[in-house]
Amino acid sequence: MKKSSLFQKKSIELLISQSEEKGTSLKRILGPTNLIALGIGGIIGAGIFVLTGQAAAQYAGPAIVISFIISAIGCGFAGLAYAEFASMIPIAGSAYTYSYATIGEFLAWIIGWDLILEYLFGAATVSVGWSGYVSSFLSDIGLKIPTYLSQSPFAYEVGKGWFSTGAVINLPAVFIIAFVTALLVVGIKESTNFNNIIVIAKILVIILFIAFGFAYINSQNWVPFIPENKGEFGIFGWSGILRGAGVIFFAYIGFDAVSTAAQEAKNPKRDMPIGIMVSLIISTILYILVALVLTGIVKYDKLLVPDPMAVGVDAAGNGLFWLRPFIKIGAIAGLSSVILVLLLGQPRIFYSMAKDGLLPPIFSKVHPKFRTPYITTIVTGSVAAVVGGLFPIGALGEMVSIGTLLAFTIVSISVIVLRKTNPELHRPFKTPWVPFVPILGALISVVQIFSLPLPTWIRLIGWMLIGVIIYFSYGYKHSKIRNNSSGTA
Repeated sequence: MKKSSLFQKKSIELLISQSEEKGTSLKRILGPTNLIALGIGGIIGAGIFVLTGQAAAQYAGPAIVISFIISAIGCGFAGLAYAEFASMIPIAGSAYTYSYATIGEFLAWIIGWDLILEYLFGAATVSVGWSGYVSSFLSDIGLKIPTYLSQSPFAYEVGKGWFSTGAVINLPAVFIIAFVTALLVVGIKESTNFNNIIVIAKILVIILFIAFGFAYINSQNWVPFIPENKGEFGIFGWSGILRGAGVIFFAYIGFDAVSTAAQEAKNPKRDMPIGIMVSLIISTILYILVALVLTGIVKYDKLLVPDPMAVGVDAAGNGLFWLRPFIKIGAIAGLSSVILVLLLGQPRIFYSMAKDGLLPPIFSKVHPKFRTPYITTIVTGSVAAVVGGLFPIGALGEMVSIGTLLAFTIVSISVIVLRKTNPELHRPFKTPWVPFVPILGALISVVQIFSLPLPTWIRLIGWMLIGVIIYFSYGYKHSKIRNNSSGTA
Protein backbone atom coordinates (compact mmCIF):
# COMPACT_ATOMS: atom_id res chain seq x y z
CA MET A 1 0.00 0.00 0.00
CA LYS A 2 1.57 3.26 -1.10
CA LYS A 3 1.87 6.09 1.39
CA SER A 4 0.20 8.50 -1.03
CA SER A 5 -2.84 6.25 -1.27
CA LEU A 6 -3.62 6.82 2.41
CA PHE A 7 -2.42 10.39 2.74
CA GLN A 8 -3.62 12.01 -0.46
CA LYS A 9 -4.75 15.58 0.10
CA LYS A 10 -7.59 17.54 -1.40
CA SER A 11 -6.75 20.93 -2.87
CA ILE A 12 -8.52 23.93 -1.37
CA GLU A 13 -9.63 24.99 -4.87
CA LEU A 14 -11.35 21.62 -5.37
CA LEU A 15 -12.97 21.78 -1.92
CA ILE A 16 -14.48 25.17 -2.68
CA SER A 17 -15.64 24.27 -6.20
CA GLN A 18 -17.34 21.10 -4.95
CA SER A 19 -19.11 23.05 -2.20
CA GLU A 20 -20.74 25.22 -4.87
CA GLU A 21 -22.09 22.39 -7.04
CA LYS A 22 -25.67 23.06 -8.05
CA GLY A 23 -28.28 21.07 -6.15
CA THR A 24 -25.94 20.06 -3.31
CA SER A 25 -24.95 23.45 -1.89
CA LEU A 26 -26.18 24.77 1.44
CA LYS A 27 -27.93 28.14 1.85
CA ARG A 28 -25.67 31.10 2.80
CA ILE A 29 -27.77 33.21 5.19
CA LEU A 30 -25.69 33.61 8.41
CA GLY A 31 -24.11 36.95 9.37
CA PRO A 32 -21.57 37.72 12.16
CA THR A 33 -24.28 38.18 14.81
CA ASN A 34 -25.74 34.77 13.99
CA LEU A 35 -22.28 33.18 14.17
CA ILE A 36 -21.40 34.82 17.51
CA ALA A 37 -24.78 33.70 18.91
CA LEU A 38 -24.15 30.22 17.49
CA GLY A 39 -20.81 30.08 19.31
CA ILE A 40 -22.22 31.37 22.61
CA GLY A 41 -25.21 29.06 22.16
CA GLY A 42 -22.84 26.11 21.96
CA ILE A 43 -20.39 27.18 24.67
CA ILE A 44 -22.74 28.47 27.39
CA GLY A 45 -24.64 25.37 28.41
CA ALA A 46 -23.74 22.13 30.14
CA GLY A 47 -20.37 23.49 31.25
CA ILE A 48 -21.85 26.40 33.19
CA PHE A 49 -25.12 24.80 34.31
CA VAL A 50 -23.93 21.24 35.08
CA LEU A 51 -20.23 20.40 34.76
CA THR A 52 -18.89 23.37 36.77
CA GLY A 53 -20.34 21.95 39.98
CA GLN A 54 -19.46 18.33 39.20
CA ALA A 55 -15.84 19.08 38.30
CA ALA A 56 -15.43 21.28 41.40
CA ALA A 57 -16.85 18.57 43.66
CA GLN A 58 -14.80 15.70 42.26
CA TYR A 59 -11.51 17.17 41.02
CA ALA A 60 -10.58 20.81 41.65
CA GLY A 61 -12.66 22.42 44.41
CA PRO A 62 -12.86 26.25 44.16
CA ALA A 63 -9.77 26.05 41.93
CA ILE A 64 -12.12 24.99 39.13
CA VAL A 65 -11.72 28.69 38.28
CA ILE A 66 -8.09 27.95 37.38
CA SER A 67 -9.25 24.92 35.37
CA PHE A 68 -11.49 27.20 33.31
CA ILE A 69 -8.63 29.63 32.72
CA ILE A 70 -6.31 26.81 31.56
CA SER A 71 -8.99 25.47 29.21
CA ALA A 72 -9.76 28.97 27.93
CA ILE A 73 -6.10 29.63 27.12
CA GLY A 74 -5.87 26.32 25.26
CA CYS A 75 -9.13 27.11 23.47
CA GLY A 76 -7.89 30.59 22.59
CA PHE A 77 -4.80 29.17 20.87
CA ALA A 78 -6.87 26.48 19.12
CA GLY A 79 -9.53 29.07 18.26
CA LEU A 80 -6.96 31.17 16.39
CA ALA A 81 -6.03 28.09 14.36
CA TYR A 82 -9.70 27.38 13.61
CA ALA A 83 -10.22 31.02 12.60
CA GLU A 84 -7.39 30.82 10.05
CA PHE A 85 -8.80 27.67 8.50
CA ALA A 86 -12.42 28.83 8.58
CA SER A 87 -11.55 32.06 6.74
CA MET A 88 -9.36 30.22 4.21
CA ILE A 89 -11.56 27.12 3.68
CA PRO A 90 -15.17 28.28 4.22
CA ILE A 91 -16.59 24.78 3.82
CA ALA A 92 -18.83 22.61 6.03
CA GLY A 93 -16.90 19.91 7.89
CA SER A 94 -14.75 21.75 10.43
CA ALA A 95 -11.54 19.95 11.46
CA TYR A 96 -12.29 17.05 9.08
CA THR A 97 -12.17 19.34 6.03
CA TYR A 98 -9.09 21.21 7.29
CA SER A 99 -7.24 17.92 7.84
CA TYR A 100 -8.15 16.67 4.36
CA ALA A 101 -6.49 19.74 2.85
CA THR A 102 -3.35 19.54 4.99
CA ILE A 103 -2.43 16.08 6.32
CA GLY A 104 -4.33 13.73 4.03
CA GLU A 105 -7.36 11.50 3.78
CA PHE A 106 -6.69 8.82 6.40
CA LEU A 107 -5.99 11.31 9.19
CA ALA A 108 -8.96 13.38 7.98
CA TRP A 109 -11.15 10.29 8.41
CA ILE A 110 -9.72 9.72 11.89
CA ILE A 111 -10.53 13.29 12.94
CA GLY A 112 -13.96 13.10 11.29
CA TRP A 113 -14.72 9.93 13.22
CA ASP A 114 -13.36 11.57 16.37
CA LEU A 115 -15.69 14.55 15.86
CA ILE A 116 -18.66 12.22 16.30
CA LEU A 117 -17.59 12.01 19.95
CA GLU A 118 -17.56 15.80 20.11
CA TYR A 119 -20.91 16.51 18.48
CA LEU A 120 -23.19 13.48 18.58
CA PHE A 121 -22.12 12.31 22.04
CA GLY A 122 -21.98 15.95 23.12
CA ALA A 123 -25.63 16.44 22.24
CA ALA A 124 -26.49 13.27 24.15
CA THR A 125 -24.50 14.49 27.17
CA VAL A 126 -26.24 17.85 27.25
CA SER A 127 -29.67 16.23 26.84
CA VAL A 128 -29.06 14.41 30.15
CA GLY A 129 -28.33 17.73 31.88
CA TRP A 130 -31.42 19.26 30.23
CA SER A 131 -33.50 16.40 31.60
CA GLY A 132 -32.21 17.05 35.14
CA TYR A 133 -33.22 20.72 35.08
CA VAL A 134 -36.60 20.05 33.42
CA SER A 135 -37.44 17.35 35.97
CA SER A 136 -36.46 19.68 38.82
CA PHE A 137 -38.47 22.60 37.39
CA LEU A 138 -41.60 20.49 36.82
CA SER A 139 -41.28 19.08 40.35
CA ASP A 140 -41.26 22.65 41.73
CA ILE A 141 -44.66 23.31 40.15
CA GLY A 142 -46.14 19.97 41.26
CA LEU A 143 -45.56 17.92 38.08
CA LYS A 144 -43.21 15.11 39.00
CA ILE A 145 -41.82 12.85 36.26
CA PRO A 146 -41.36 9.30 37.62
CA THR A 147 -37.71 8.50 38.32
CA TYR A 148 -37.80 5.44 36.08
CA LEU A 149 -38.67 7.72 33.14
CA SER A 150 -36.28 10.60 33.92
CA GLN A 151 -32.97 8.91 34.73
CA SER A 152 -30.40 6.88 32.82
CA PRO A 153 -30.85 3.11 33.25
CA PHE A 154 -27.05 2.74 33.40
CA ALA A 155 -24.59 4.59 35.67
CA TYR A 156 -20.81 4.63 36.13
CA GLU A 157 -18.71 5.40 39.21
CA VAL A 158 -14.94 5.35 39.63
CA GLY A 159 -13.99 2.18 41.52
CA LYS A 160 -17.45 0.69 41.13
CA GLY A 161 -17.74 0.53 37.35
CA TRP A 162 -21.01 0.24 35.45
CA PHE A 163 -24.24 -0.70 37.22
CA SER A 164 -27.99 -0.62 36.66
CA THR A 165 -30.04 2.18 38.27
CA GLY A 166 -33.43 0.50 37.88
CA ALA A 167 -34.69 3.25 35.55
CA VAL A 168 -36.13 2.40 32.12
CA ILE A 169 -35.17 5.43 30.01
CA ASN A 170 -34.41 9.13 30.33
CA LEU A 171 -37.50 10.27 28.44
CA PRO A 172 -36.99 14.08 28.66
CA ALA A 173 -33.51 13.63 27.12
CA VAL A 174 -35.02 11.70 24.20
CA PHE A 175 -37.76 14.31 23.76
CA ILE A 176 -35.48 17.36 23.50
CA ILE A 177 -33.22 15.69 20.93
CA ALA A 178 -36.24 14.68 18.83
CA PHE A 179 -37.64 18.24 18.95
CA VAL A 180 -34.34 19.90 17.99
CA THR A 181 -33.73 17.36 15.22
CA ALA A 182 -37.11 18.22 13.67
CA LEU A 183 -36.29 21.94 13.90
CA LEU A 184 -32.94 21.45 12.16
CA VAL A 185 -34.53 19.51 9.30
CA VAL A 186 -36.88 22.44 8.64
CA GLY A 187 -34.06 24.93 8.10
CA ILE A 188 -30.89 26.68 9.27
CA LYS A 189 -32.50 30.16 9.38
CA GLU A 190 -35.35 29.00 11.62
CA SER A 191 -32.87 27.14 13.82
CA THR A 192 -30.53 30.11 14.25
CA ASN A 193 -33.40 32.52 14.96
CA PHE A 194 -34.56 30.13 17.71
CA ASN A 195 -30.98 29.98 19.00
CA ASN A 196 -30.58 33.79 19.04
CA ILE A 197 -33.63 34.19 21.30
CA ILE A 198 -32.41 31.47 23.67
CA VAL A 199 -28.89 32.94 23.86
CA ILE A 200 -30.26 36.32 24.97
CA ALA A 201 -32.44 34.65 27.62
CA LYS A 202 -29.70 32.51 29.14
CA ILE A 203 -27.10 35.30 29.22
CA LEU A 204 -29.58 37.50 31.12
CA VAL A 205 -30.14 34.70 33.65
CA ILE A 206 -26.41 34.13 34.09
CA ILE A 207 -25.78 37.86 34.59
CA LEU A 208 -28.55 37.94 37.23
CA PHE A 209 -26.93 34.98 39.04
CA ILE A 210 -23.51 36.67 39.02
CA ALA A 211 -24.77 40.13 39.98
CA PHE A 212 -27.03 39.07 42.86
CA GLY A 213 -24.95 36.06 43.91
CA PHE A 214 -21.87 38.15 44.78
CA ALA A 215 -23.67 39.50 47.85
CA TYR A 216 -24.09 35.96 49.26
CA ILE A 217 -20.51 34.76 48.85
CA ASN A 218 -18.93 33.32 51.99
CA SER A 219 -15.17 33.54 51.48
CA GLN A 220 -14.70 30.59 53.87
CA ASN A 221 -16.10 28.38 51.11
CA TRP A 222 -12.98 29.21 49.09
CA VAL A 223 -10.72 27.82 51.85
CA PRO A 224 -8.71 25.90 50.85
CA PHE A 225 -8.88 27.31 47.33
CA ILE A 226 -6.85 24.33 46.07
CA PRO A 227 -7.93 21.31 48.18
CA GLU A 228 -5.16 18.94 49.20
CA ASN A 229 -4.49 16.06 46.82
CA LYS A 230 -5.96 12.76 48.07
CA GLY A 231 -2.90 10.72 47.07
CA GLU A 232 -4.31 9.89 43.65
CA PHE A 233 -3.60 11.79 40.43
CA GLY A 234 -6.50 13.99 39.42
CA ILE A 235 -8.27 14.07 42.79
CA PHE A 236 -7.67 17.65 43.98
CA GLY A 237 -4.33 19.45 44.19
CA TRP A 238 -2.75 20.71 40.95
CA SER A 239 -3.34 17.40 39.20
CA GLY A 240 -7.03 17.82 40.06
CA ILE A 241 -6.98 21.26 38.45
CA LEU A 242 -5.56 19.71 35.28
CA ARG A 243 -8.13 16.92 35.31
CA GLY A 244 -10.87 19.46 35.96
CA ALA A 245 -9.63 21.44 32.94
CA GLY A 246 -9.78 18.31 30.81
CA VAL A 247 -13.28 17.40 31.94
CA ILE A 248 -14.81 20.87 31.54
CA PHE A 249 -13.03 21.37 28.21
CA PHE A 250 -16.21 19.87 26.80
CA ALA A 251 -17.86 23.16 27.74
CA TYR A 252 -15.92 25.07 25.08
CA ILE A 253 -16.78 23.06 21.98
CA GLY A 254 -19.36 25.58 20.79
CA PHE A 255 -16.78 27.75 18.99
CA ASP A 256 -15.71 24.67 17.02
CA ALA A 257 -19.34 24.26 15.94
CA VAL A 258 -19.23 27.76 14.41
CA SER A 259 -16.73 26.45 11.86
CA THR A 260 -19.11 23.68 10.76
CA ALA A 261 -21.52 26.38 9.54
CA ALA A 262 -18.91 28.07 7.31
CA GLN A 263 -20.72 26.95 4.16
CA GLU A 264 -23.85 28.76 5.35
CA ALA A 265 -22.14 32.05 6.25
CA LYS A 266 -22.73 35.09 4.01
CA ASN A 267 -19.14 36.32 4.21
CA PRO A 268 -17.16 33.48 5.84
CA LYS A 269 -13.70 34.92 5.19
CA ARG A 270 -14.51 37.94 7.36
CA ASP A 271 -17.20 36.66 9.71
CA MET A 272 -15.92 33.22 10.76
CA PRO A 273 -12.94 34.55 12.78
CA ILE A 274 -15.26 37.11 14.41
CA GLY A 275 -17.83 34.45 15.33
CA ILE A 276 -15.20 32.09 16.77
CA MET A 277 -13.10 34.52 18.82
CA VAL A 278 -15.85 36.86 20.12
CA SER A 279 -18.05 33.97 21.30
CA LEU A 280 -15.03 32.38 23.03
CA ILE A 281 -14.05 35.61 24.86
CA ILE A 282 -17.58 36.40 26.09
CA SER A 283 -18.19 32.83 27.24
CA THR A 284 -14.87 32.53 29.10
CA ILE A 285 -15.57 35.68 31.15
CA LEU A 286 -19.01 34.36 32.12
CA TYR A 287 -17.61 30.90 33.03
CA ILE A 288 -14.98 32.32 35.38
CA LEU A 289 -17.44 34.63 37.14
CA VAL A 290 -20.06 31.89 37.60
CA ALA A 291 -17.44 29.48 38.97
CA LEU A 292 -16.30 32.08 41.52
CA VAL A 293 -19.83 32.91 42.67
CA LEU A 294 -21.03 29.29 42.77
CA THR A 295 -18.10 27.96 44.83
CA GLY A 296 -18.35 31.06 47.05
CA ILE A 297 -22.04 30.47 47.86
CA VAL A 298 -21.84 26.67 48.24
CA LYS A 299 -19.02 24.52 49.61
CA TYR A 300 -17.56 22.70 46.61
CA ASP A 301 -18.23 19.19 47.98
CA LYS A 302 -21.99 19.89 47.88
CA LEU A 303 -22.02 20.53 44.12
CA LEU A 304 -22.05 16.95 42.79
CA VAL A 305 -25.63 17.36 41.51
CA PRO A 306 -27.33 17.69 38.09
CA ASP A 307 -28.39 21.30 38.82
CA PRO A 308 -25.56 23.04 40.78
CA MET A 309 -26.69 26.62 40.04
CA ALA A 310 -30.13 25.84 41.48
CA VAL A 311 -28.36 24.45 44.57
CA GLY A 312 -26.41 27.71 44.77
CA VAL A 313 -29.61 29.75 44.72
CA ASP A 314 -31.13 27.51 47.46
CA ALA A 315 -28.01 27.91 49.61
CA ALA A 316 -28.34 31.71 49.48
CA GLY A 317 -31.70 31.42 51.28
CA ASN A 318 -34.71 33.67 50.88
CA GLY A 319 -32.65 36.49 49.41
CA LEU A 320 -32.16 34.64 46.14
CA PHE A 321 -35.15 32.29 46.23
CA TRP A 322 -36.97 34.46 43.64
CA LEU A 323 -34.16 33.65 41.19
CA ARG A 324 -34.62 29.86 41.41
CA PRO A 325 -37.27 29.47 38.66
CA PHE A 326 -35.36 31.87 36.39
CA ILE A 327 -32.15 29.88 36.86
CA LYS A 328 -33.90 26.69 35.89
CA ILE A 329 -35.67 28.26 32.92
CA GLY A 330 -32.35 29.80 31.82
CA ALA A 331 -30.60 26.44 32.18
CA ILE A 332 -33.32 24.66 30.21
CA ALA A 333 -33.12 27.29 27.47
CA GLY A 334 -29.33 27.32 27.54
CA LEU A 335 -28.97 23.58 27.29
CA SER A 336 -31.53 23.53 24.47
CA SER A 337 -29.38 25.86 22.38
CA VAL A 338 -26.26 23.74 23.02
CA ILE A 339 -28.10 20.66 21.77
CA LEU A 340 -29.19 22.64 18.71
CA VAL A 341 -25.64 23.77 17.92
CA LEU A 342 -24.17 20.28 18.34
CA LEU A 343 -26.89 18.59 16.30
CA LEU A 344 -26.35 21.25 13.64
CA GLY A 345 -22.60 20.53 13.50
CA GLN A 346 -22.46 16.74 13.25
CA PRO A 347 -24.71 16.28 10.16
CA ARG A 348 -22.57 18.78 8.24
CA ILE A 349 -19.46 16.73 9.01
CA PHE A 350 -21.21 13.56 7.81
CA TYR A 351 -22.35 15.55 4.75
CA SER A 352 -18.75 16.51 3.92
CA MET A 353 -17.47 12.96 4.42
CA ALA A 354 -20.17 11.56 2.14
CA LYS A 355 -19.38 14.17 -0.53
CA ASP A 356 -15.82 12.81 -0.47
CA GLY A 357 -17.02 9.21 -0.88
CA LEU A 358 -15.95 8.11 2.60
CA LEU A 359 -19.56 7.50 3.63
CA PRO A 360 -22.50 6.28 1.50
CA PRO A 361 -23.97 8.91 -0.92
CA ILE A 362 -27.26 9.05 0.99
CA PHE A 363 -25.44 11.00 3.72
CA SER A 364 -24.83 13.90 1.30
CA LYS A 365 -28.50 14.32 0.34
CA VAL A 366 -29.89 17.85 0.73
CA HIS A 367 -33.61 18.42 1.26
CA PRO A 368 -35.08 19.85 -2.00
CA LYS A 369 -37.15 22.46 -0.14
CA PHE A 370 -35.30 23.26 3.11
CA ARG A 371 -31.73 22.92 1.69
CA THR A 372 -30.56 21.11 4.81
CA PRO A 373 -28.66 17.78 5.08
CA TYR A 374 -31.81 16.10 6.35
CA ILE A 375 -30.77 12.44 6.17
CA THR A 376 -27.66 12.97 8.30
CA THR A 377 -29.64 15.23 10.66
CA ILE A 378 -32.22 12.49 11.26
CA VAL A 379 -29.54 9.79 11.68
CA THR A 380 -27.55 11.97 14.11
CA GLY A 381 -30.65 12.85 16.14
CA SER A 382 -31.81 9.23 16.33
CA VAL A 383 -28.48 7.91 17.62
CA ALA A 384 -28.08 10.85 20.06
CA ALA A 385 -31.59 10.21 21.42
CA VAL A 386 -30.75 6.56 22.15
CA VAL A 387 -27.41 7.41 23.81
CA GLY A 388 -28.91 10.29 25.84
CA GLY A 389 -31.81 8.11 26.92
CA LEU A 390 -29.58 5.32 28.23
CA PHE A 391 -26.28 6.66 29.60
CA PRO A 392 -25.16 9.05 32.43
CA ILE A 393 -23.72 12.52 31.94
CA GLY A 394 -20.35 11.86 33.60
CA ALA A 395 -19.09 9.08 31.33
CA LEU A 396 -20.49 10.80 28.24
CA GLY A 397 -18.93 14.16 29.15
CA GLU A 398 -15.44 12.69 29.49
CA MET A 399 -15.74 11.00 26.09
CA VAL A 400 -16.74 14.31 24.53
CA SER A 401 -13.81 16.10 26.18
CA ILE A 402 -11.19 13.66 24.91
CA GLY A 403 -12.65 13.81 21.41
CA THR A 404 -12.64 17.61 21.45
CA LEU A 405 -9.07 17.84 22.75
CA LEU A 406 -7.84 15.46 20.04
CA ALA A 407 -9.56 17.58 17.35
CA PHE A 408 -8.00 20.78 18.72
CA THR A 409 -4.55 19.16 18.75
CA ILE A 410 -4.76 18.09 15.11
CA VAL A 411 -6.13 21.46 13.89
CA SER A 412 -3.33 23.32 15.70
CA ILE A 413 -0.67 21.09 14.12
CA SER A 414 -2.35 21.40 10.71
CA VAL A 415 -1.86 25.20 10.71
CA ILE A 416 1.91 24.69 10.99
CA VAL A 417 1.89 21.99 8.29
CA LEU A 418 -0.07 24.14 5.81
CA ARG A 419 2.14 27.19 6.44
CA LYS A 420 5.11 25.01 5.37
CA THR A 421 3.52 23.14 2.46
CA ASN A 422 1.37 25.96 0.99
CA PRO A 423 2.82 29.28 2.18
CA GLU A 424 1.42 31.10 -0.89
CA LEU A 425 -2.25 30.46 -0.07
CA HIS A 426 -4.41 33.52 0.58
CA ARG A 427 -5.22 33.70 4.30
CA PRO A 428 -7.87 36.38 5.09
CA PHE A 429 -7.15 35.75 8.79
CA LYS A 430 -3.72 34.63 10.00
CA THR A 431 -2.97 32.91 13.30
CA PRO A 432 -0.37 35.19 14.97
CA TRP A 433 3.10 34.05 16.08
CA VAL A 434 3.20 30.77 14.16
CA PRO A 435 4.49 28.23 15.12
CA PHE A 436 4.42 29.25 18.81
CA VAL A 437 0.65 29.79 19.17
CA PRO A 438 -0.41 26.50 17.48
CA ILE A 439 2.31 24.57 19.32
CA LEU A 440 1.04 25.92 22.65
CA GLY A 441 -2.53 25.09 21.62
CA ALA A 442 -1.54 21.52 20.81
CA LEU A 443 0.57 21.11 23.99
CA ILE A 444 -2.16 22.37 26.34
CA SER A 445 -4.66 20.03 24.68
CA VAL A 446 -2.29 17.05 24.95
CA VAL A 447 -1.61 17.72 28.64
CA GLN A 448 -5.34 17.76 29.33
CA ILE A 449 -5.83 14.54 27.32
CA PHE A 450 -3.27 12.75 29.51
CA SER A 451 -4.97 14.05 32.65
CA LEU A 452 -8.26 12.28 31.83
CA PRO A 453 -9.14 8.97 33.53
CA LEU A 454 -7.87 5.67 32.06
CA PRO A 455 -11.37 4.29 31.24
CA THR A 456 -11.92 7.31 29.00
CA TRP A 457 -8.74 6.44 27.10
CA ILE A 458 -9.84 2.84 26.71
CA ARG A 459 -13.21 3.92 25.30
CA LEU A 460 -11.47 6.33 22.90
CA ILE A 461 -9.15 3.60 21.59
CA GLY A 462 -12.10 1.24 21.10
CA TRP A 463 -14.03 3.95 19.26
CA MET A 464 -11.08 4.70 16.98
CA LEU A 465 -10.59 1.00 16.14
CA ILE A 466 -14.23 0.86 15.00
CA GLY A 467 -13.57 3.93 12.83
CA VAL A 468 -10.47 2.39 11.22
CA ILE A 469 -12.42 -0.78 10.37
CA ILE A 470 -15.19 1.27 8.71
CA TYR A 471 -12.65 3.31 6.74
CA PHE A 472 -10.85 0.30 5.28
CA SER A 473 -14.06 -1.65 4.64
CA TYR A 474 -15.87 1.24 2.89
CA GLY A 475 -14.19 4.66 2.75
CA TYR A 476 -10.85 3.51 1.32
CA LYS A 477 -12.58 1.74 -1.60
CA HIS A 478 -15.08 4.51 -2.40
CA SER A 479 -12.88 7.59 -1.88
CA LYS A 480 -13.54 10.01 -4.75
CA ILE A 481 -10.08 11.53 -4.60
CA ARG A 482 -8.47 8.08 -4.89
CA ASN A 483 -10.71 6.97 -7.75
CA ASN A 484 -10.16 10.34 -9.46
CA SER A 485 -6.70 11.69 -8.75
CA SER A 486 -7.63 15.33 -9.40
CA GLY A 487 -7.37 17.67 -6.51
CA THR A 488 -4.34 16.18 -4.80
CA ALA A 489 -1.95 18.53 -3.16
